[in-house]
Amino acid sequence: MPINHVHHLHRPIFVAATRQHVGKTSVSLALAAGLQKRFDRIGFVKPVGQQHLIVQSQEDGSDVRVDKDVKLVREHFKLNHLDYKHMSPVIIPPGYTRDYIDGKVSRHDQLRSIHSAYNAQAKVSDMMLLEGTGHIGVGSCVNANNAQVAAMVGADMVLVANGGLGSAFDELDLNYNMCKSNGVRIAGVVINKVKHDKIEQTRKYMSALLKNNWGVPLLGVVPDKPFLGCPALADLERLFNTELLSGHEHRMRHYNVDGINLVTTSLGRFLENLRVKPTRTMYVTHVTRNDIVLGFLAEHQRRMAEGRSFESALVLCGRKGRYDLFPEIKDMIETLHAPVLHVTDSTYKAMESMQFFTPKLNIEDTSRVDQAVSHYEPHIDFDLLLHRTSKARSSFDEPTIKRTSFDEPGWGRSG
Repeated sequence: MPINHVHHLHRPIFVAATRQHVGKTSVSLALAAGLQKRFDRIGFVKPVGQQHLIVQSQEDGSDVRVDKDVKLVREHFKLNHLDYKHMSPVIIPPGYTRDYIDGKVSRHDQLRSIHSAYNAQAKVSDMMLLEGTGHIGVGSCVNANNAQVAAMVGADMVLVANGGLGSAFDELDLNYNMCKSNGVRIAGVVINKVKHDKIEQTRKYMSALLKNNWGVPLLGVVPDKPFLGCPALADLERLFNTELLSGHEHRMRHYNVDGINLVTTSLGRFLENLRVKPTRTMYVTHVTRNDIVLGFLAEHQRRMAEGRSFESALVLCGRKGRYDLFPEIKDMIETLHAPVLHVTDSTYKAMESMQFFTPKLNIEDTSRVDQAVSHYEPHIDFDLLLHRTSKARSSFDEPTIKRTSFDEPGWGRSG
């Protein structure tokens, strides 16, 4: 089953990262936005996914499992010419690796699914974009890591790494070598989350490192934007597997977790704090602090009556079965519109979970998705990227191997 490239002027672009949480999906969104302005129809595939959800096929209405990023990209960019059945060919849920090793999952079927999905989209698209999963090596245990899949479909790789010089290049080098061993071209590198005072330094020295060592260009340096790392209350609902007791209309309100206030003081001190802190502050206290809860609700009512802004949120913590929220207090909370979340973890554990939590982009959070696209897109050199991936430019040091058969001996081996 050959890969369909007949009418494309550019090789497909495959986005992968050096590790988790470096902004790969944000870069993919920015690339999709930029490519959509330059091509009539773009295709998008996430060949191997992990976190999935159920959607309906446009062709026959059947239920389809797709990676969550697939729904985000298709709906945000209105890629209505693409059917979900061809966007997320391989999903790796818990237990999949064991099934693969036990022979319950066929390598042949895996590769056939990726081929079929890619070809179905290539026939109806002018440019193909693929998003990998995690770092380059993710998927190796089932013979479908990012480099192997990129080689199979003839894609050029865009590598994404977090800001820095030495540490960033060290991580890039590990991933570059895996791409090289699989014969995958590197179209370029995007360095993400760079401190504003380090932008020019990063651009100068990272460009030199990439050019001198690999002959690869720096496609973009993206300044850090803290808002993109701020969870919405809906993210915290998912994190703690719970729902807001009140303030449901504010689920998409974002909070800076670095500014969380742990309340252990008296009610008087808390109210003073509440009136001098920024209006959008998150407070955390123990579920037994009825005085703090009542004070928070009273301040919310007072500000609303005065027509003043009140965007603070309250997180109540206490281990399940040991500390419970009084029914009368719960009833009072539910009658108002102040955002209050009840978490059945200890205060320490809840604080730790929020501090180390990295919220993911999703179609529900349109504000953060829009800001991610508008922030990233201007920092990527699309002219250079398209020059690098043009079929007219076919002579890199390590050209991507275009496999015409997934039964070819040696496919999937590194080195």
